[in-house]
Amino acid sequence: MAQISQHALETAVKQYRDPYLGKDLYELGAVKSLAADDSGKVTAMIELPYPSRGIAGALKELLTNAIDDVEGVDSVDVHVGQRIHSHKGQKEIQSVPGVKNIIAVASGKGGVGKSTTAVNLALALQAEGARVGILDADIYGPSIGMMLGVPEGKRPDTHENKYFIPMEAHGLQANSMAFVVTDKTPMVWRGPMVSGAVMQLLQQTLWNELDYLIIDMPPGTGDIQLTIAQKVPVTGAVIVTTPQDIALLDGKKGIEMFRKVEIPVLGVVENMSVHICSNCGHEEPLFGHGGGERIAEEYGTTLLGQLPLHMTIREQTDGGKPSVVAEPDSEVARRYKDIARRVGAELSTRERNLTGSISSVSVTEH
Repeated sequence: MAQISQHALETAVKQYRDPYLGKDLYELGAVKSLAADDSGKVTAMIELPYPSRGIAGALKELLTNAIDDVEGVDSVDVHVGQRIHSHKGQKEIQSVPGVKNIIAVASGKGGVGKSTTAVNLALALQAEGARVGILDADIYGPSIGMMLGVPEGKRPDTHENKYFIPMEAHGLQANSMAFVVTDKTPMVWRGPMVSGAVMQLLQQTLWNELDYLIIDMPPGTGDIQLTIAQKVPVTGAVIVTTPQDIALLDGKKGIEMFRKVEIPVLGVVENMSVHICSNCGHEEPLFGHGGGERIAEEYGTTLLGQLPLHMTIREQTDGGKPSVVAEPDSEVARRYKDIARRVGAELSTRERNLTGSISSVSVTEH
């Protein structure tokens, strides 16, 4: 049997360019091993730097076909996995124990579907192979518990009467002020008390080896947002807006706030981009068109994705089973998973936190 050329193998692998990072696998450092034995069998170990379970199968198939065309190759065995690193937050703020990366999901105003986006993003990152938690930082209007289907009145366990054990919901680790008070308790607190409550929920929860902690921020740019920006090692922010001009104006304020405190904006999610009629399927841009793309271009960031205004998204979220878990193969879930891969890929390009947690490894395809 003719000896298989290592150069030919590497050339075949280089044909694949990552759809989210725009580089070949060697440029990404994703090829951990590529070798052929005397029988003509080629084994490749690929490790992507972001949650990527949804594209692992396609990547395996494409590489298998490319390598199989190399002269002398008899069989191909491709393993695709992922390694998620810890990345630096702003101003060298100390890491939160048990958490590698903190992503703030924010909006300049209420009513744009920020919490719905936050919870589906968390579930999508998990579906793509990451360990994920979510913190509801909207003290005045906590809604994550209801969206995740946590029964009313259920309380988190505690450790040593000091630490919260995060609730488990659809595989996510979660904590919220809604888990500690009843839904009829008005939070008539001033700013410092509210900010202190958020920090307590964050720092006194025993997060268990999370790749990502999603923080569902309250709307606006007030005390809670500033406290989180100044005291929490946020590794990136996602801005949620609608195409409506007034929402875009407020979204810009959110981007400006994160820029001032040196938190990178990973991108913009345009919610309610088009209304889909539940009866006939007709699509109509009720709130305008192209707003998310314009704000992303203006601020030199990425349009992560566009979500439709559709009744099922609201019904599923209100029912405690957001779209990603209610209909994991639906078009809406596919869009959320694509956004999750884009967020993870963008974050993977940031400076690593070499003092943080050990990176996790997950093999997703054999």
